[in-house]
Amino acid sequence: MELAQVVGGTVARLRAAAGISLADLAAASDISKTTLHGIEQGQGNPTLSTLWALATALHVPLGELLEAPATPVEVVRADDDRPRVLGDAVGARLLHRIRVRGTVEVYDVEVAERRQDSAAHLAGVEECLVLTRGRVTTGPVDAPAELTEGDSIRFDAGRPHLYQGHTGDNRAVLLMVHPEP
Repeated sequence: MELAQVVGGTVARLRAAAGISLADLAAASDISKTTLHGIEQGQGNPTLSTLWALATALHVPLGELLEAPATPVEVVRADDDRPRVLGDAVGARLLHRIRVRGTVEVYDVEVAERRQDSAAHLAGVEECLVLTRGRVTTGPVDAPAELTEGDSIRFDAGRPHLYQGHTGDNRAVLLMVHPEP
């Protein structure tokens, strides 16, 4: 997706979430309504000063306007070409970025060779699972993904979801991300 479309969609989404009219955001950021409308439509090429003014008026970091919103379910395969950094003894591959204000719980999990349906957790809870051994199907009930060793998934656990092991030995690391109350 082009940057102008990402910025436009993000500005429109943040403005709507804040309950701010187009006219009010234009006034707060000191840009014309016509310019703001064009930005929200993904047209034009806003300057850095315009983006800073919008970020300030929306009370978000500048980077929030530049990054496409996360998908509701993100699966990373073991062989995906993801950002990687190497040190003298450690290599790290970025799997997921999870913005958090709250609590992160880390679990070592075993998934049996049967299906478990999990009710929705509290709104805002996310799960991130990295499969370390075996083969598992997991994710929202309406959009599960099959994972093999080294794959990972991140999803909104505020929706009903499932876990299904496919071998006799399925292990994973599970992060449960709870927002601040």
